[in-house]
Amino acid sequence: MKQYLQYIDGAWVQPDSGAWIDSTDPYRGETWARIARGNATDAERAVSAAHRAMTQGPWSTMTASERGRVLRRVGDAITEHAQTLIETEVRDNGKLLAEVTGQMKAVAECWYYYAGLADKIEGSSIPLEKANSVAFTRREPVGVVAALTAWNSPLWFATVKAAPAMAAGCAVVVKPSEYASASTLELAELLAGAGVPAGVFNVVTGLGPDVGAPLVEHPDVAKIAFTGSDTTGAKLYETAARGVKRVSLELGGKSPNIVFEDADLDLAAVGVVSGIFGAGGQMCAAGSRLLVHSSVKEEFLAKVVELAKGIRLGDPMDPDTNVGPISTRAQYEKVLHYLGVAEQDGARRILGGSPATGPGLTGGQFVEPTIFTDVTNDMRIAQEEVFGPILCVLDFDDEEEAVRIANDIPYGLVAGVWTRGIGRAMRMSKALNVGSVWVNTYRTYSYMVPFGGMKRSGLGREHGVEAVDAYLETKSVVLSTDDDAPANAFVMR
Repeated sequence: MKQYLQYIDGAWVQPDSGAWIDSTDPYRGETWARIARGNATDAERAVSAAHRAMTQGPWSTMTASERGRVLRRVGDAITEHAQTLIETEVRDNGKLLAEVTGQMKAVAECWYYYAGLADKIEGSSIPLEKANSVAFTRREPVGVVAALTAWNSPLWFATVKAAPAMAAGCAVVVKPSEYASASTLELAELLAGAGVPAGVFNVVTGLGPDVGAPLVEHPDVAKIAFTGSDTTGAKLYETAARGVKRVSLELGGKSPNIVFEDADLDLAAVGVVSGIFGAGGQMCAAGSRLLVHSSVKEEFLAKVVELAKGIRLGDPMDPDTNVGPISTRAQYEKVLHYLGVAEQDGARRILGGSPATGPGLTGGQFVEPTIFTDVTNDMRIAQEEVFGPILCVLDFDDEEEAVRIANDIPYGLVAGVWTRGIGRAMRMSKALNVGSVWVNTYRTYSYMVPFGGMKRSGLGREHGVEAVDAYLETKSVVLSTDDDAPANAFVMR
């Protein structure tokens, strides 16, 4: 059984507590690795190392171009060792081999992208109304960053936080989910080999109260970047506010996939099925609400059900598998709970609705792809994030009603719109209160395109040029070129 230490200040260290957490393979239901159970002492060591790296170490004196070259070497290392990272993540959280393989290419490209941006961070010159004065701005790293990541895509979440932060000149302490820490620790080893100086990238593992809370509260942490539930995010935000810390939150969603009567129904059916059942629905952008025009509802539902019936559950390492297990036991129990909630509230189940069993479905954490219809927007199944393979179906009669139903939700992460009308597509993209609108496509992420939510779905944006701004402060400099003292010392020019 593999045992993972913590990575702090360029070295692998034992947990201060001497305690360990078992990591379970969700497909086999077996413990496959042990993760160090860190505590506040470990968090303190990591933050101190990061602070030294930013103020005294070579990271603080490197040029932006030199930092960019380091980040490029990280991308090279990920490309070279991709298979190890892929297999580790699949083993740790049960995500499909095919999906993680595709995502790993994006992980490497993301490091390359921010490597290229490192020396494109510029201030500006400001023409003043005052004579004999010059003004300009500088962009400087915000400080030590605490990155708290979720279990469903650990490497991706660590990358989209650490890469732009490091491009900006920050040092990072990553606290991965205790349910899936192994791949982030494998990443740390690659960063060390790529020449990232000690203290610039640290990984402290353990439980939220033991490690996450001390990181958020630490006075030397200037910025918190979090991916997880809206409940946890709200508590973190409240804590960070007491220290007036910068915060970005990528939280939950209850995203609508809206199908109009003029859509390509075959294409839309594929988008709807992959949007909710891909990754077993365990994604913040899951299209868990299907809004379909009443005139095509029955025809379209028949297509969706037919596709969903063909989904193959099984071993995530098998390239023929479409959907793997629910990643954690707690999440599995939550999904089963919501199956009951939906039926109690009057939703009608037309597919699935039970734990999935059978040959090859080991580990006891599979749930059948499930579809509920006769759903009203006030039902819990239509308002609360499940994070599982459950689709609820609502219908609408016109564009105005579709917008009203789509926006009548606490979340605002993404939305899908399926239509052949460019005018309708543009109107909907403006009217929907979400951070991303995908038209005639779904789950189309890119590290180049800003991603984040409105309302309870979060604060700030990750990905793209905009992400670097989240790790920078703007400093204004005003310089007088006048050699003469003012005639009146009490009136400044």
